Amino acid sequence: MQLHSPITLPNLISSIRFVTAPLMLWLAWHGYGLAFMIVLAIAFLSDVLDGLAARLTGQVTRFGAMLDTWADLATYLSIGFGSWWLWPDIVHREDLFLYAIVACYLIPATLATIKFDTYTSYHTWGTKIAAVAIGLSLYPLFLGGPAWPFEIAVLIYVIAALEEVAITLTLDQVQSNVRSIWHVLRQR
Repeated sequence: MQLHSPITLPNLISSIRFVTAPLMLWLAWHGYGLAFMIVLAIAFLSDVLDGLAARLTGQVTRFGAMLDTWADLATYLSIGFGSWWLWPDIVHREDLFLYAIVACYLIPATLATIKFDTYTSYHTWGTKIAAVAIGLSLYPLFLGGPAWPFEIAVLIYVIAALEEVAITLTLDQVQSNVRSIWHVLRQR
C-alpha cells in the first residue's frame, strides 16, 4: 500500500467533509438546525462513498485512509460544537453518553499514538457499524424523537473502541484498514 497518492476520486470525496465541516459550524452558529442536519447527511454520505470508491477503483492507500480519518475528525468536531449550539438542552441531557463518545475516540487514538508515534486509521467493521448507528441516531435525537437509539449506538461505539484498543495492543507495527481484531489475530 503506497503512502502518498495523487488526486483520486476517493480522496476528492473525502475532501467534501473538509468543506461541510465549517459550513455545518456556520449553520449551527446561526441557528439553522434543519440545514445543519441536511449538510451533515451530505458529510455522512461522502464518508460512505469515499471508501466504496477506493475499493471499487483499486485506489486504497494509506494516504487516503489518513485523509478519511482526518475528515471524520473534522466532521465529529463540527457535530459536537454544532449540536451544543443548536440543542444545548439535549446535549446536557445526554452528557454521559457524549462523554463516552469522546472517551471512545480519545483513548484508542492516544494509545495508538503512544505505541506507534502516529495516528491510526483502522477503519474496522466495528467502527463503521458504530459510525452508521450514531449517525442515524442523531436525526431522531435532535429532530424531536427518542434518545434510546443514540444511547444504544453509543454502546456499540464503546465495543468498537475496545476492539481498537485490542488491535493496537496486538499489532507490532501500525496498519491501516484493519477489518477486525480477528483478522489481526489470524495474521499472527
